[in-house]
Amino acid sequence: MRFFDYSFLEHGMLPAGLVNIVSAIATLQERENERKDSFEELFEHLLSIAKVQSVKGSNAIEGIVTSEQRINEIVNQNSAPLNHNEAEIAGYRDALDLVHREYAHLHICEEDILRLHEIMLSYSPVNGGQYKETDNIIMEVDVNGNRRIRFATVPATETADAMQQLVFAYMDAQNNYNINQLLLIPCFILDFLCIHPFADGNGRMSRLLSLLLLYKNGFDAGRYISFEEQINRAKVGYYAALKDSSTGWHEGNNSYFPFIENFVTSLLFCYKELDKRFAVVNSKKVTKRQRIEATVLHSLLPISKQEICYILPDVSPTTVEATLAAMVREGLVEKVGTGRSTKYIKK
Repeated sequence: MRFFDYSFLEHGMLPAGLVNIVSAIATLQERENERKDSFEELFEHLLSIAKVQSVKGSNAIEGIVTSEQRINEIVNQNSAPLNHNEAEIAGYRDALDLVHREYAHLHICEEDILRLHEIMLSYSPVNGGQYKETDNIIMEVDVNGNRRIRFATVPATETADAMQQLVFAYMDAQNNYNINQLLLIPCFILDFLCIHPFADGNGRMSRLLSLLLLYKNGFDAGRYISFEEQINRAKVGYYAALKDSSTGWHEGNNSYFPFIENFVTSLLFCYKELDKRFAVVNSKKVTKRQRIEATVLHSLLPISKQEICYILPDVSPTTVEATLAAMVREGLVEKVGTGRSTKYIKK
């Protein structure tokens, strides 16, 4: 069975680029913390938007989709799920809500991990809250449609022991003050994904656990700018980093650094986006049209009229609509989707 050891993180031999990313995150994290108490209502607006994007993005990575309207209705609990995909979406919503509300009281232990999985699959016919009973493998399909095994996960008979050892290794590293706790998180997530402890929902669980670990360590930009949606938008790079860092994993010869760098880069994007959103919303020196334009042009993700109204509560929907129409005519942005699902992104 694989031996888990994160002591390599305390040796200080980190790539220079990684050190720079961590330093940038620390600066933006401090800035965000200073703003929270003074602008509570603003952060609540951003939170409501991010929750929808997180539920949508994390499920979309796994091919679980529904319409924009239905996503909003399900996340805001205005409607019960109508099919299998919507049941999966509702389960993720509930698990994400638990992480948001109770992260301080949840622990990185098998009991809470199983509990989170059970909630996530509570609307599904698959039994959640228990480890896999049969072996699973990760497949990939090449350009010609041929399937092959991309990664052989830990056998079902060894999964419970592997998860116990993973949790113990994390607890040990967590108490080591020479280990950067932010860099420890993606190491735990990579090992979780390589174990692949569940019959269903491993990818979505990895993202819930990522948020839980980030929140517990004081990195909560993902509450206000969706961390899952950022992964979804850059999933080609995410899967490439996962593949690079899992090569040689069973033999203990893998490098965690490709996955670590991808993880913290995604987090840095969230902090940068949050900083941009705050600057736009809080600015009193520019016109309403300029604030709308800046909100759209600075957004890393396609953004809807409704989301702009959430971010700029003092700007009327009529002004937002007129400004968006002008921006489309002027070629500054392009429309994505139609009807109530329409969003706008910098051209």
